Amino acid sequence: MMPDLKSMSRKELEKLQADVAKALRNAQNRDRRDAKRAAEKAAAEFGFSLVDLSEGEAKVAKQPKKKAKPPSKPSKPQFVNPANPKETWTGKGRQPNWYRAEIEKGTSRESMKIK
Repeated sequence: MMPDLKSMSRKELEKLQADVAKALRNAQNRDRRDAKRAAEKAAAEFGFSLVDLSEGEAKVAKQPKKKAKPPSKPSKPQFVNPANPKETWTGKGRQPNWYRAEIEKGTSRESMKIK
């Protein structure tokens, strides 16, 4: 039978709340025990114990992780802009606009190469 909550005092409601919380904890513990028993029974059907199964999972999880590679050193510049010596290019990746413009003008690669 459902108690009439509107007619109950604050103390009665707090007592009811504590009783419900305790009943929920007991139900959760009972369900946990039942689940553990069912898991032990299922593991036993395959010839294992829960300890055997949980240790196997722990071993898989504890595999060492690969270390990240350290960042590579930047490449040395191979080419220099004849018009502005501060602009350089390593010769790797996309060609800079100044390099393409110099090649189109007829400047040789060797003349822009840093010696």
